[in-house]
Amino acid sequence: QVQLVESGGGLVQPGGSLRLSCAASGSIFSAYAMGWYRQAPGKQRELVAAISSSHTTHYADSVKGRFTISRDNAKNTVYLQMNSLKPEDTAVYYCNIRKTNYWGQGTQVTVSS
Repeated sequence: QVQLVESGGGLVQPGGSLRLSCAASGSIFSAYAMGWYRQAPGKQRELVAAISSSHTTHYADSVKGRFTISRDNAKNTVYLQMNSLKPEDTAVYYCNIRKTNYWGQGTQVTVSS
């Protein structure tokens, strides 16, 4: 059974930074692409960033230049470094093994002064 556990969310002021982590159990991590998604109240879940098994990255236009996704296969962990945060980044952030139904429980990110 694969489990994903996110951490690193919290309350931050506009312009601040946070780093989210997603630790995966199981031995399949390195073979799969991983994604970070977010869901704000009343909105659909959206893809924020993705990283392939070969470390190719993709970003939503709204976060390009501000967010960086990375992975450490030795630690079975994927990260999302978020800089220059804006109030509109407020959401619950989830990690996902791409093209599977494996999701973490989510971590709340709130950007507010």
